[in-house]
Formats: sequence, C-alpha cells, structure tokens
Amino acid sequence: MSDEEAVEAKKKVVDEDTRRDFLIWTTSAVSAFGVGMAAWPFIDQMNPAADTLALASTEVDLSPIEEGQSITVVWRGKPVFIRHRTTAEIDEAQKVSLDDLRHKESDEDRAQKPEWLVMVGVCTHLGCIPLGQSGTDEKGEFGGWFCPCHGSHYDTSGRIRKGPAPDNLLIPPYEFIDDMVIKIG
Repeated sequence: MSDEEAVEAKKKVVDEDTRRDFLIWTTSAVSAFGVGMAAWPFIDQMNPAADTLALASTEVDLSPIEEGQSITVVWRGKPVFIRHRTTAEIDEAQKVSLDDLRHKESDEDRAQKPEWLVMVGVCTHLGCIPLGQSGTDEKGEFGGWFCPCHGSHYDTSGRIRKGPAPDNLLIPPYEFIDDMVIKIG
C-alpha cells in the first residue's frame, strides 16, 4: 500500500468515527429529551392543586372594621382574629411588664401597626377557639380572649396571662398591602 492509499484509508476511518460520534450524540440528546418529556407529567402532578394554593394566602380589606370591632377570617383552615383595637386596648397592652408574662413578647413585636392585631384564633393549650371576638363574648380577666374549655385567659395583645396554655396566640405571617388591606400568608 502506498502512502497516499494509507492516508486515504486513515481519512476514511476518521470520517466514519466522526459520523458515528455524531450519530451517538444526536441519538443520546433526542433520547434524553424524550425521557424528559415523558417524565414531565409525572413531575408536574406533584405540584399543589389550585384549590390548595388558593388557601396559602388571604387578602382582607380592613376598611369596614370599626374601632373596637373584631372579625374572623379563615386562613389555611384556621380562624384568624383581626381586631381594630381602641386606644385604651393598645395602652393596656403596651403597659404590661414583660416580667408579668409567661411567654415574654411585647405588644410592639406582635402588632405591625398598633391599632391592628392579627393572630391565629386557636388556643395554644389544646386547639380550642377562644371567646372574645363578639361584643357579648366573655373576654376573660385581662379584657382580651378567654378559652372556656380549660380556662386560659389572653390579654388585649393575645398573650397568655392565666391558665394552662403555654404560649401566646400565634401571629401569622402577614403584610400590609396598603393602609387598609392586609395579605395573610
């Protein structure tokens, strides 16, 4: 075999190797794309449903709530108490010494704006719903909320003051979208 024939034979082998590599890479890429497309419906079905996402956050218009009035909204299947506190309620909550509290939390840490108190309305003892939202409800010894099941008393900031409950009423994550609308969650 001459040198020219050897170069041509080597060139032909290199061309076949290059073609084979191209076909292998192309087939692998198309296969990977196909596997991804076939797997996508299975992956996508693990996302939360629209009705579940709708419960993740709630917007509340505060403008119809008068001073001294409370409302209850539902967020994630739990009652959320929203109270438009009076100046007297705010003053009473702010003058309490932290040393007098079982779960030490200042009123300023619990309310983003002093006149609006937003908290999950579930007693931290056994999960009952405390009384105190209605004007005719018993509000307990500290003027806030009272859980009649086992006698937990909460003050005007939702802090536990007496009874078996270990913690204050929970403050959910919330933000003011504007002066009179909050988004819970």
